Amino acid sequence: MDTVQITIELPRDAFSALRQDPDTFAREMRLAAAIQWYENRRISQAKAAEIAGLSRAEFLRALGQAGVSPFQYSAEEVVQEVRRG
Repeated sequence: MDTVQITIELPRDAFSALRQDPDTFAREMRLAAAIQWYENRRISQAKAAEIAGLSRAEFLRALGQAGVSPFQYSAEEVVQEVRRG
């Protein structure tokens, strides 16, 4: 995987407020961003897992822990699609 490193500046006390070291904070931030982008249908499940640095199975577990549905379509949308097809 080709990667790009980015640098962000945060207040030093952000880590102590969350009781995390910078590496743990960065991993959690990647996961939170991936979940948010997936939930908003901006990226696929596979891409979200890749961004989070997780396998698809691990990402699905993380979605469950975050209370986010692993399905990007509602039941109503699925029914509408079946009716069209």
